[in-house]
Amino acid sequence: MNGHSNATEKSSDPVPLWIGGKEVTTSTTFDVTSPATGQKLWSSSSVSPEQAVEAIEAAKTAFKTWCKAKPAQIRTILLKAADILDARKDEIAGYMMQETGALENFIQFNLQVTAENFRDVAGRAANITGAIPQTGTPGQAALLFKEPYGVVFGIAPWNAPLILGSRAFLYAIAGGNTVVLKGSELSPRTYWALGSVMKEAGLPDGVLSVIYHRTSDAAAVTERVIEHAAVRKVNFTGSTGTGAIIAAKAGKELKPVLMELGGKASAIVCEDANIENAAMQVALGSFLHAGQICMATERVLVHRKILDQFAEALKSASKKIYAPDAEAPLLVATGGVEKSHKLLIDAESKGAKVWYGDVKDKEQSAYRIRPVIISDVRKEMDIYYTESFGPSVSLIAVESDEDAIEIANDTEYGLSGAVFTESLGRGLKIAKEIDSGAIHINSMTVHDESMLPHGGVKKSGWGRFNAQWGIEEFLKLKTVTYME
Repeated sequence: MNGHSNATEKSSDPVPLWIGGKEVTTSTTFDVTSPATGQKLWSSSSVSPEQAVEAIEAAKTAFKTWCKAKPAQIRTILLKAADILDARKDEIAGYMMQETGALENFIQFNLQVTAENFRDVAGRAANITGAIPQTGTPGQAALLFKEPYGVVFGIAPWNAPLILGSRAFLYAIAGGNTVVLKGSELSPRTYWALGSVMKEAGLPDGVLSVIYHRTSDAAAVTERVIEHAAVRKVNFTGSTGTGAIIAAKAGKELKPVLMELGGKASAIVCEDANIENAAMQVALGSFLHAGQICMATERVLVHRKILDQFAEALKSASKKIYAPDAEAPLLVATGGVEKSHKLLIDAESKGAKVWYGDVKDKEQSAYRIRPVIISDVRKEMDIYYTESFGPSVSLIAVESDEDAIEIANDTEYGLSGAVFTESLGRGLKIAKEIDSGAIHINSMTVHDESMLPHGGVKKSGWGRFNAQWGIEEFLKLKTVTYME
């Protein structure tokens, strides 16, 4: 089957689901809106709880054979999937642009990283190894096997649907699991495309199903899937609030979860930093994809000696990313714009200084907001602790490295961070003191690549995606002993 033969040409038809390797169109649908125009793009099929169970049952059946798949088979499929993704990049880029409002550079980053992840993982299935530990019983030996869990339920968001959607199933299937992936209702056609790519690559039916649903059906569908006896593990990428609900439900069912949640990333700019580089990296980390990235730079902790100089450099760098006379960046939903405005207005009313932009400036479109830089941010301001998930960044003056470390750790999140200094030793010392899943010295907080583990601590989640660490998340240990 050529996976993109029909659905891409009939945007008037509802976006199909993928259940058990088949495209399924439902009578219940929901509308998908363009953040660029506010107009309807197309309608999408909406999975029912009963159809979600059908996807689980298909995955359960497929697991019986997929769990025995040889590394060569897995490698062939994933390499082909990467090639197909490359060949269909213009088509898939169009879906992501229309549904999420992302700019071309961010879309190309998504396509590139997703293809890289497929190729990286393709060769790792052959490296899954157990162990032969010693035992304390004379004449007895032991073997440790690493085995797949079974059916995995993956839930992924809209903001980077290709990277985050693919990793929700990629590492699991490389480890021999089967997956039901629930994509965002804001970008269903992009998620359909992921299922289409895997179908075209030759992934056996049932190994991956891709579903989405109306917002009103979220609780019913999600609970039904997590409760199903065949589902053995859950992974979720999204907001901390929703993650807490998913984790609570999985905990009640005694099922393990991998969580990658929100963030409040700090960038520490030491007095010996290369100010121009730090400013550009902070601007990129703050405003890339309009700040709609969990690793986005939210707070910049700048040594007081260079605060004014750095602020001016940051203004200049920001203008290079989003020119003042250009159209303001898009957010995927009006709620994000409203949240950002509310946080900024609250901060200004409590004494924050606006270095760049206008906190009261609203575009004609309810989906757009211009970048804003504020300083003199204090704890009593809502933006100090709240993840903005929009194109704003807060400057906070610090007196020392110790002061910066204390503020960087003064958050319930711990996903990513950055340190800017010309001294590697100093940077490493600071990095070790910050409680975060990752710290990047002299580069922006937004960083994700196939060879490095990715995940957070505290309320940013637990567990790791990417490379061998990602595959290990979806393998369980079995101990076998025998008498010689």
